[in-house]
Amino acid sequence: QVQLVESGGGLVQPGGSLTLSCAASGFTFRNYAMNWFRQAPGKEREFVARITAGGSNIRYADSVKGRFTVSRDNVNNTIYLQMNSLKPEDTAVYYCNTDMGNWGKGTLVTVSS
Repeated sequence: QVQLVESGGGLVQPGGSLTLSCAASGFTFRNYAMNWFRQAPGKEREFVARITAGGSNIRYADSVKGRFTVSRDNVNNTIYLQMNSLKPEDTAVYYCNTDMGNWGKGTLVTVSS
């Protein structure tokens, strides 16, 4: 079955950086676009970034454009989210998602001094 396992979250100071990973299994990873979403406390889940199957087309939410970079490794079935210049409003649980509707359990990112 499809499994998505996020990792790399933690506590970081404003202005800091983190890199999240999402390891995928149970499907032909290289054939599917992948997405990152996040859910802040008390808010709805929101789109963060999308990368197509081959990695040639990428899209970001306006709130993270210029600060976050999504990438993928189709050999190791993993996507990444490099997050720079983090702000307190980036605090959320971050999830990866497939176009088939599968979700991981998420990884918590807390941006605080």
